[in-house]
This record gives sequence, structure tokens and C-alpha cells, in this order.
Amino acid sequence: MNIVAAEESGFTRLASFVCDCDPFTEEELEGIEASLSNPNIKRRRFNHLTPRRRRLPASLIALQHPNLSSLPRLPGYSRMRLPAIKFNGRIMYSRTFDSVEKAAAKLLQALGEKNREIVQIAIGFDIEWKPSFTKGVPPGKVAVMQICTDSSHCHVLHLIHSGIPRNLQLLLEDPTVLKVGVGIDGDAVKVFRDYKISVKGVMDLSLQANQKLGGDHKWGLSSLTEKLLSKQLKKPNKIRLGNWESHVLSKEQLEYAATDAFVSWYLYQAIKDLPDAQEVTDKSAEVDGLVQE
Repeated sequence: MNIVAAEESGFTRLASFVCDCDPFTEEELEGIEASLSNPNIKRRRFNHLTPRRRRLPASLIALQHPNLSSLPRLPGYSRMRLPAIKFNGRIMYSRTFDSVEKAAAKLLQALGEKNREIVQIAIGFDIEWKPSFTKGVPPGKVAVMQICTDSSHCHVLHLIHSGIPRNLQLLLEDPTVLKVGVGIDGDAVKVFRDYKISVKGVMDLSLQANQKLGGDHKWGLSSLTEKLLSKQLKKPNKIRLGNWESHVLSKEQLEYAATDAFVSWYLYQAIKDLPDAQEVTDKSAEVDGLVQE
């Protein structure tokens, strides 16, 4: 169906009708009820059901009502309406020893140039590995490492085929380059266990969020994205629990991996300038004291 056909079928008018008109009056509802009870209209009958008063769908009521917060929300209401977040920049995929070595060299050079302008360089960091669904069989080694330096560039390194070359080791062990992610301490432990290389200069965004927002929440990357960015981070199990040791990563795997690293970088940018929750509490107490005086 082309655009013209879609408009002719009434979709545009329906959206305008639902959103722009005033709520139905009692007279209009009675008119609707009368038209529905017209015997000339053919419809399926369900004699085994007890007749009950017809009501407007909750979605229509919610769209018409000016105060949405006072109405009960349907299951999945908020998440269903959040826009999905996705990395739309350039994904640089490297899977051989030489290509990963060159990619790491470019990263070191680019970060060195940024270091002259920025006091603290931060990169979004994440890893993937092949899960195990058999009891007694451990999960695979770190198969993929993704690194995002900004909103335009993200590297996806297929380590299961390349290993960790010297340039990448230098980057991982550099404490001046901040690696940010949710649960990143666990990722660093796994990298060390699998490759005997220490990932230094890590920041767990979950802990940082609690420091800024207060509380002791166990944030995941998806829940923190919803909280701070009002976006939905999609994590389909088909990809998340897929084969990250495949010969070549699929387009969907590359986009999934890049988006995770990008979101980590993006969340850090959103969190870093927020005041600590304790500072906000202290300032609020000071204001209350002045008012009382």
C-alpha cells in the first residue's frame, strides 16, 4: 500500500480524530450504541456470553483524557511507547590479527589527539561471548569486544579469531582511558580470565547512577537507558544468546554489539555532569533552614 492509498483508507483521519477531538458526550455514546444494536447490521452473535454494557477501548480513553497519569496504564504501556535507541554511526568490524592490530593503533592515535582537548577520555566498552546451555559446560571465551569513542564511530573486534594484539593490550591496560559500562567489573574479570590481560580504568555506570540519583538500585543497561534517556534498548535473545564465535558476524550482531557500546558511552555523557544525590540533599536542607529562619 502506497502513501496515497494509506491516506485514502482513513489512517490519517483516524489519528486526527482520536487525538484532536473532544471526549465523546453521553448523546454520542448513545448514538453509537444505537447503531451497533441495529438489526440490519450483520455481525457474529455470541449467545453464550452474558450481555454487558459496551465500553470504549482503554487506549482511546487514554488518548482522549487530558490527564493520563490519573488513568490505569495497560501492561507494558511505558516501554511500548518509548522510542528505540540504536547506533547510527560507522561500525568498523575487524576479525583478523592484523586488522585488529591496525584498528587498535588507530584508536590509540585518535584517543591521543582527544587527550590534548579533554581531561578525561571515556570510551563505551562491552564484550560478548557464546553462552552454554549444557550443564557442566562453561561458556565460551570472550569472542567480541566493542569500543565506542563517540556518537559516530564504534569498533567491533572479533577476538575469538584474532586474539588480543599488542596495541589493543596497551589500550586496555591504559588507566588514563576510562572504560565505561554497566557491570564492567565483571567484564574485566572475564577478559583477564580468558586472555590474562588486565582492563584498567573502568567505571561501572550502575554505581555511578546510584551516586548521582540516590538509592541502591541494581541497574542494567536497558533499565538505565529507560531511566536516563527515555529510550528503549532492545535486546532480542536470538542475538544476545546467539553464536558470537561464528566465522563472520551478521549485520544484526554488529548493530547489536555497536549499540551496546554506544549506549554505555552515551549514558556516561548523561551522568557525568549530574550533581551527586548527597549534594542535592544538602542544598535542599540549607534552603529549608533559610526558609524556617
